[in-house]
Amino acid sequence: MKRTAFFISDGTGLTAEALGHALLAQFEKIDFEKITVPYVDTEDKARDLAKRINDAAEATGYRPLVFDTIVNGDIRQLIDTSEGFMIDIFGTFLSPLEQELASSSSYTVGKSHAINNEGSYERRIEAVNFALDNDDGARTRHYADADLILVGASRSGKTPTCLYLALQYGIKAANYPITEEDLDDQTLPAALKPHREKLFGLTIDPERLATIRNERRPNSRYSSLKQCMLEIEEIELMYKRERIPYLNTTAYSIEEISTRIMVSTGLKRHR
Repeated sequence: MKRTAFFISDGTGLTAEALGHALLAQFEKIDFEKITVPYVDTEDKARDLAKRINDAAEATGYRPLVFDTIVNGDIRQLIDTSEGFMIDIFGTFLSPLEQELASSSSYTVGKSHAINNEGSYERRIEAVNFALDNDDGARTRHYADADLILVGASRSGKTPTCLYLALQYGIKAANYPITEEDLDDQTLPAALKPHREKLFGLTIDPERLATIRNERRPNSRYSSLKQCMLEIEEIELMYKRERIPYLNTTAYSIEEISTRIMVSTGLKRHR
């Protein structure tokens, strides 16, 4: 079975998309075509969207699911005329909150993603720049400024995790690839020794690592299963010998990896 799901908003659509994805993930047997439509902020756009939803209903034979965070009542009423199964995210939660807090909502478009705290926003941008400048062991002289230093085999997920930690949490994360030379020395790389308390290791199943590396350098020694098995075995031994906390990333998304690192290290989100 395949169903269509729309995530719509008169803002960025990120809230509708995030909650919608989380809910749909619980229905593993159903294949969803997911469509995000942000900035539905005029009546003309609402009418066009209602037609698009109706077209999807006719094409599939099923009512599309419509997750929305529309705050404008007139625009939402136009979309309500469509054949979609409407899931009003704000309406579901705001009314009970208004009763509990004895206060009316501002019903402001884009409030959840506005730059309300410029200090926090600047911190996240600074952290992203730090992650880019200190990627792949490029500039180890800045490690004293890092909140966290991810270590692990090449292609084990260090770079995207550093960027996600920066963007979502404001964490200054550097990363350092453990190379064959490092493993031959059987000791922690010199650049990392002064910052041992900031280290966190990533590992990955060798079969998965070989698949990822083959996309970059097919049929090479670098991407061979034998090489991947050797590196992962030696790297995990290093983690245990040096008492570096680590996580196997094979079954986790970047979001999950980042959250588990935050919990494990006790690092706090910069607000």
